[in-house]
Amino acid sequence: MFAEDALSDDKFLCGRLRLLQPVRGYRAATDPVLLAAACPAVPGDSVLDLGCGAGAAALCLGHRVPGLHLSGLEVQPDYADLARRNSERNGVPLAVHEGDLARMPKDLRRDFDHVIANPPYYPSGGSPSPVSSRARAMQVETPLSDWVGAACRRLRPEGWVTMITGADAVPEVLAALGSKLGSAAILPLAAREGRPALRVILQARKGGRAAFRLLAPFVIHHGQAHDGDRESYTEAANAVLRDGADLLAHFR
Repeated sequence: MFAEDALSDDKFLCGRLRLLQPVRGYRAATDPVLLAAACPAVPGDSVLDLGCGAGAAALCLGHRVPGLHLSGLEVQPDYADLARRNSERNGVPLAVHEGDLARMPKDLRRDFDHVIANPPYYPSGGSPSPVSSRARAMQVETPLSDWVGAACRRLRPEGWVTMITGADAVPEVLAALGSKLGSAAILPLAAREGRPALRVILQARKGGRAAFRLLAPFVIHHGQAHDGDRESYTEAANAVLRDGADLLAHFR
């Protein structure tokens, strides 16, 4: 487990959540907040977070939508421990299970209304981080098709999977949807207006039959380049990242 002096206490959703994270290693930033904001869960729904890390996505979602039944799966015991601690200290119940998605723990072999995931999407062939836990959290070891397959198996009929991944992974993820997941939509995430989207949010429904949708890009920052320490979030991004707004509300 992480030593206490190896942890930072970080603010999410403008301080509405306080999460313990390792000073060195994988540290959640905007990706899990955007992921949580895209999940269409309503009070009473069950949600499984595959690869929950320290709990950022699940806990942001639980803060936005009270009354959810949240579960998380995490392969690294030290991060699973942080997720449990973060759940308790923020008063958002999250049942955290240790294990690999290829060998799902018995308690998670049931149907969920939603599955969310922020899989590693940096190629494994690059230079790994010197911090092993960060490398494992960010570099691809398990193919994205396996993440999609595991999510599909855990969904109830008409349930939703919501993922955030690199834009270059879109062909692989779409191919993995197969015949069981449909009604797919992709939201490109652009750092600035006119910039290529390097990340996307993909959403699909088990048994869905609606046509595929490519949504207009969600732009995160004003201006063409970073020009100082002042706030640069667009109004829409500020509502999501600071206030916990529903990211896809205007597309539904």
